[in-house]
Amino acid sequence: MMSLLRRTRRYGLHLAGLLVLAALAGLWSYQARMEGGLHDLRALGRHRLDLAASSLEREIDKYAYFPATLGLETNVLHLLHRQSEGVALEVNGYLEQLNRRAGTLAVYILDAGGHVVATSNWNTPESFMGEDLSYRPYFYEAVVHGSGRFFGIGTTLGIPGYYLSSAIVDGEHVVGVAVVKVSLEQLERSWISLEVPVLVTDENGVAILSSVHDWKFATLQPLDAKTREDFDRSQHYNRRHLEPLPIGEITVLDASASLMTLPRPSAPGLREQFLAQSAPMPGTPWTLTVMSQLGQLRLRATTEAALAAIGAAFLCILGLLVQQRIAQSRERLRAREALQRAHDELELKVEERTADLSAANLRLRSAQDELVQAGKLAVIGQLSTGIAHELNQPLAALRTLSANAAKFMERGDLDTASGNLQRIGALVDSMGKITSQLKNFARKSSGPVAAMPVRPSIDNALFLLEAHLRKAGLEVRQDWPDAEVMALCEPNRLEQVLVNLIGNAADAMAGRPESLLEIAVRQADGQVRICIRDHGPGISDEAARHLFEPFFTTKDPGAGLGLGLPISAGIIRDFGGTLEGANHPEGGAIFTIVLPTAESESAP
Repeated sequence: MMSLLRRTRRYGLHLAGLLVLAALAGLWSYQARMEGGLHDLRALGRHRLDLAASSLEREIDKYAYFPATLGLETNVLHLLHRQSEGVALEVNGYLEQLNRRAGTLAVYILDAGGHVVATSNWNTPESFMGEDLSYRPYFYEAVVHGSGRFFGIGTTLGIPGYYLSSAIVDGEHVVGVAVVKVSLEQLERSWISLEVPVLVTDENGVAILSSVHDWKFATLQPLDAKTREDFDRSQHYNRRHLEPLPIGEITVLDASASLMTLPRPSAPGLREQFLAQSAPMPGTPWTLTVMSQLGQLRLRATTEAALAAIGAAFLCILGLLVQQRIAQSRERLRAREALQRAHDELELKVEERTADLSAANLRLRSAQDELVQAGKLAVIGQLSTGIAHELNQPLAALRTLSANAAKFMERGDLDTASGNLQRIGALVDSMGKITSQLKNFARKSSGPVAAMPVRPSIDNALFLLEAHLRKAGLEVRQDWPDAEVMALCEPNRLEQVLVNLIGNAADAMAGRPESLLEIAVRQADGQVRICIRDHGPGISDEAARHLFEPFFTTKDPGAGLGLGLPISAGIIRDFGGTLEGANHPEGGAIFTIVLPTAESESAP
């Protein structure tokens, strides 16, 4: 009886110790995970803060030069001096066109008294013409400091926007102010990709920008009656009712970070704790804030704490079972079986993952091949007009020669008819060469990369573009070494790259008096270099930064998709080479294809 009581007491103590140890392990795991997760979340929040700040600065800087350039317009100065109806109509039309091209909300001119004398919306019911906007801060800042920046809600249409103003100076006197109103709604929508709420508050603590629509034009603190009266009098927010954000308990971590509770954006009826990280926007009185949700972090911390507590309890139980030989053997057997199951599941997952990756690689390769083939068909479509012209001439000759041959045969003049038939055969051969070349170019390339001569690919590309080059009046000058040049490539795909580069060079020289296309081939140091140079305007700095980016093009809309150079660069990389583009020192652009030779492949 006593032995049973001692055993029961011992088991009770063991159980109490087990529960205490499990609770301590869970608490320690929860605190450690929360501290580490909060540290990582703060680092991620700072990165998101930098991204949001950069996007806001870029959006504002994009339009920063607009107001200042309006002061350089002669008609604007004439209007501010004379304000004649004819000049006003001309300036209004210019501002309307400029506003439409720039994608801004409004562009308008104020005279020295703050009255609108010209505006982009002059011919709409909501026109600003004649309005007195001298009370607006951006007018005062431009007159006093030369330029102004202001975010507010329009008093005419009630549309919020960012105002950029610049003084118009004639000599030493300010004769007017140019104003551009920009919408930042597209920027707010782009912040959704950051996956966390983002808001910008002004110097009054009002959220003027927010990726959460319900938070926009809310205040961080309740406003007193005097402040609301000041806002209504200045029409800063166009008398909009500003409600405070329902911020709950706040825990300050440091000067730029704090914890607070707010309604969940996706479910306003539920509240959630957020990590709020703020930073001032340089050059403005604004503060940018990123709200990182803590719900997932707490869920992970709770899960890990539960796992840690379970793990600690399991270890304690295991320690108790070690004292019993039978239980020890049974536990080892169960552990071995569990390990085997885990091993089998891991092997199965590895096999499934390997199969998925192999299938994904096959799909990717197929997509790349289809993109290359689409590029070929696009080139053929661009060449179709010239090729049709090349075929129409021999077709017309065939019709005439066949009709004449029939007449000569009716007359018994078989020699002349035979000569016409021979000429028909020659024309058919010529047409067959054109269609055969097109068929070879259009077929899907499936051959391996091998050492091949590069001259046939260049000749075939020039043959396909012959009509296009002849119509453009281009002279083609080739420079070849004496020995045959061999490179590691697949001829059909190399031909596609050459057609694209030569076609681009021809387009670059369209309408220029000096239409010379230079093709130079050199082989040295285990490399083959194919240089294609035009005498066009060259590559602009903007184009040079995006030269090989997909869908970037300098051609007119409808003349190209911007895929030719990216596809060409990918083909050359498949050959183990490179494709480079730059401006030639003597003018024009030069594209260089660098391919390995057979000797470089076999070198140790």
